[in-house]
Amino acid sequence: MAKAKLGTGSRFAALEKSIESQKTGKTSRGKKMAAALPGGGKIRDPAALAAAIGRKKYGSERMAKLSASGRKKKT
Repeated sequence: MAKAKLGTGSRFAALEKSIESQKTGKTSRGKKMAAALPGGGKIRDPAALAAAIGRKKYGSERMAKLSASGRKKKT
C-alpha cells in the first residue's frame, strides 16, 4: 500500500489512530501487549507520542516544516 505524501497530515493521523487503538493494551487477537508499548502501555496522549516518533525519524527542523505545511493546507 502506498503511503500518503509528507506534509498532508494523513500519515500523522494514521499513526495517531494506530497508537490510540493500542492504548487498550491488547492486540487485535486479544493478547496483552502493554509491555511492548512505550511507557509500559500508559499512553495518555497519542498525538504527543506520534510527534515524538516523527521528531526522532525526521528531526525537529523537518518535523516543524511538515507541521507548518500541514497547518497551511487546513485553512
